[in-house]
Amino acid sequence: MFTLKELEKQVDDPVVILKTSQCKIDFGHIPNGKELSFKGFYLSDWIQSIYHLATSDKIFIDNYYGFLAVTDFKPNVQCIQLWHAAGAIKQFGLKDPSVERRSSRAYERFVKVYHRFTHVVVGSEKMANIFRESFGVSNNAIMRTGIPRTDFFHDITKMREVEQELKSRFPIINRKKVILYAPTYRDNKLNEAKIALDIQRLEEQLSDQYVLFLKLHPAIKSDFYNAYSNFVYDVSDITDVNELLVITDILITDYSSIPFEFSLLERPMIFFAYDLDEYKKDRGFCEDYKRLIPGPIVNNTDELLQIICNNNFDLKQIKDFAQRWNQYSIGNSCKSLVSSLYTEEKQYKAVDQS
Repeated sequence: MFTLKELEKQVDDPVVILKTSQCKIDFGHIPNGKELSFKGFYLSDWIQSIYHLATSDKIFIDNYYGFLAVTDFKPNVQCIQLWHAAGAIKQFGLKDPSVERRSSRAYERFVKVYHRFTHVVVGSEKMANIFRESFGVSNNAIMRTGIPRTDFFHDITKMREVEQELKSRFPIINRKKVILYAPTYRDNKLNEAKIALDIQRLEEQLSDQYVLFLKLHPAIKSDFYNAYSNFVYDVSDITDVNELLVITDILITDYSSIPFEFSLLERPMIFFAYDLDEYKKDRGFCEDYKRLIPGPIVNNTDELLQIICNNNFDLKQIKDFAQRWNQYSIGNSCKSLVSSLYTEEKQYKAVDQS
């Protein structure tokens, strides 16, 4: 969304949004473009989507899309990988342990997709190193412009607007602090109607000062919110987690990429890694988990409560973490990204015509 708005500011080229079924963002009215449903059963939109993929000069993507392996681009197209995280805790791409269990044909498909990326946007040298290994891209493909959506955390006016909107929706946060629990999505546990936290214990100890916001996978269905209606609030329908971070006083997560953005606010976070050994075996980490994360690790609710009640946080550790991983994300990432791409295009055309 941030990149889209900057494109509208800087260039006159029409913009086409290909929206997959996983995308929940409402892009609203696009002044100089349109939104298409990139799903096979919307035949007209699907045909138009294929056409635009084949004829566009620039293609922005924010994840792994298998269709890129078989899509024909026009010559000299720029394919810009924005990714969906400012940093990485767990391994992905060619470094994902599950790749070894895939067929050679699947591996070839992965490589074809990654070779489509002419540009990969990063916010730090740490992430540049990870992308080079995970995608097999060269250093020339790395764009050190910073992560576009982190511009939000440098826009005080916008953050205040979001804060007021959420306070209107949840008046209780005018009186109490917010603990946000945002765990990693575990594919093998999406149908379980429970979470590892002991909600009752948290309510008993913290409800005088705090409320608990839950950002869970949509597939996790439960009615336990009703039993703690004055303490627990389900905010899973809020698609932009960065907006939730604005009103979050303490973040509880595990292996998610949320800490990389939240660290920009320099607020406390706790890592509820109750299945650390199992997760490490299944997914693997980019580096030693205990050395990487900027906060205390807990295995159960009692340990978590002890940290909160004793205010046992090291904010300097969080600040240092933010500086390492958001090295280039200083508030002008969108502008730098779009300017760089179109300057590069002009330079290429000048050379091509000479």
